[in-house]
Amino acid sequence: MVAISPVAHKLLSYVPLLLVLIDLRYEGVNGGKDGGVENHLEMGKKLLAAGQLADALSHFHAAVDGDPKNYMAYYRRATVYLAMGKSKSALPDLSKVIELKPDFTSARLQRGNLLLKHGKLDEAENDFKKVLKSNPSSREEQEAQSQLKKSDEIQRLVAQAQNDFDRKDYGSATSHLDIIIDTCVWDADSREMRAECFIQLGEMGKAISDLKAASKLKSDNTQAYYKLSTIYYNLGDHEMSLNEVRECLKLDPDHKQCFSHYKQVKKLNKQIQAAEELIQQQKYSDAVSKYESVMKTEPNIPQFMLNAKERICHCLSKDQQTARAISVCSEVLNAGPHNVNALKDRAEAFLQDDQYDEAIKDFESAKEHSENDRQIKEGLERAHRLLKQSKKRDYYKILGVKRTAQKKEIIKAYRKLAQQWHPDNFQDEEEKKKAEKKFIDIAQAKEVLTDPEMRSKFDQGEDPMDPESQQGGGHHHHNFHGGWDNFQGFNPFGSGPFNFKFGFN
Repeated sequence: MVAISPVAHKLLSYVPLLLVLIDLRYEGVNGGKDGGVENHLEMGKKLLAAGQLADALSHFHAAVDGDPKNYMAYYRRATVYLAMGKSKSALPDLSKVIELKPDFTSARLQRGNLLLKHGKLDEAENDFKKVLKSNPSSREEQEAQSQLKKSDEIQRLVAQAQNDFDRKDYGSATSHLDIIIDTCVWDADSREMRAECFIQLGEMGKAISDLKAASKLKSDNTQAYYKLSTIYYNLGDHEMSLNEVRECLKLDPDHKQCFSHYKQVKKLNKQIQAAEELIQQQKYSDAVSKYESVMKTEPNIPQFMLNAKERICHCLSKDQQTARAISVCSEVLNAGPHNVNALKDRAEAFLQDDQYDEAIKDFESAKEHSENDRQIKEGLERAHRLLKQSKKRDYYKILGVKRTAQKKEIIKAYRKLAQQWHPDNFQDEEEKKKAEKKFIDIAQAKEVLTDPEMRSKFDQGEDPMDPESQQGGGHHHHNFHGGWDNFQGFNPFGSGPFNFKFGFN
């Protein structure tokens, strides 16, 4: 067996490739070029029929590269581009077809239709007129006449729309532009004019829709992105505003308007994000300060002021700064009475302030505009329980402290009242009995409000000292129902309820 050197082995591996190249060379000499192009056209046609557009396009690219003078290769490729929704790419191919074969009526008619959709009315009319002069089929003649008539009508409407716009009659201009855009669906100029009409009419959602389309239809459309960014900014949407202005700067990093606007939006965005992070960390007081900075950064856009106040209302409610929370939330609700978040936060603040009826009203109003919100449902149930509870025994009122009181305040209030109402202070039997009852209430209030679990139950509208309000099981509390005898030797100044002998002489 003959040993083959590594170099020879490498050369042998190229043999199949060389044979293929020789075959191709042979094909080229013997008219194989046309055969290759025809194969690509045939394959492309089959793939197009099967809906495999990307693969079909590859074959038509190869056909165009193989024979740049084959008008059918351009025409087929244009067909694929249209099927892919790439009308801009289809137009040059159709123009090439017409250049190579001026009597190809079908291609000219198709180009006229595309030009009409792009709003290039004069060029479209020129194509339709040439179709009518080129001995068309009856179907082509009918279509060309119909499209020519439509183009004339659009020309008239464009003039009317411009006239209305110049006179600041934006409603009429919009009506005319609606009809124009129905036909000229890819006309960026008409969409930009209609967007401006919508801005003047205060219909920002519609303006955004048209500007988004215009930014895609016209390449390097920095002005559309700038306008989109400013609209979002005026609506108080800092994130979308930042996205759009970045698109403008991608196209032109030196765009003066976009760069100036970008700096402002970025600063505001940073402050708002920092405030939201503080809320997540439950640092409500710091979040309030941060949102106050937002209001100083952008005092001229009402929506940013309102958004900041809505979040301040939320923070104050969470931070149990009741009076301020009610005041700020009310400001927000004066501007928008159906603001569900502000209604929920004010309702919580009303609960903290024992204004149960007001809290119920706010929760009910919020429920009307957000029926499936679990938070509202639970809040409303809690408000009703607390209202019912307030008509019975309110441990906060017994000790004369607010619902937001800390444990230290509760113990201080309890000691003061326990000393004041100790039955040994009273000689008259009637007064002594009254003092005994009062003293028991004070002791119960202290026990409930200094025990986190019992206090939480009470804050939810359940009385842990009332067996009837217990929803099964529960906290094992001291039994105070044995009357004053159970309190003999009770020291209101100890840390626990029953520590030391205490007597008043």
